[in-house]
Amino acid sequence: MESKEQREAVFMTTVQKWGGSLGVRIPKHLADRFGVDHGSKVEVSANNEGIFIKPVKKTPTLEELMSQITEDNQHNEIDFGKPEGSEVW
Repeated sequence: MESKEQREAVFMTTVQKWGGSLGVRIPKHLADRFGVDHGSKVEVSANNEGIFIKPVKKTPTLEELMSQITEDNQHNEIDFGKPEGSEVW
């Protein structure tokens, strides 16, 4: 049996022809909720129960990750001592 959370986003829409393909419109409130916008990548999968559309999580760029670095979340430098054996630093 499905839980309320699994059924929360069920709605009816009409499949439409766009060029040589078929498409469905996603209501704005669901697109906003799941971070889907024009040009977003989605995964389309199918099984015996039907067709499923799931947003693909975007991999952050190096610039996006670097922009999140602050004084508060930087680690201090760790001194490992002088090189030993064939270590070079």
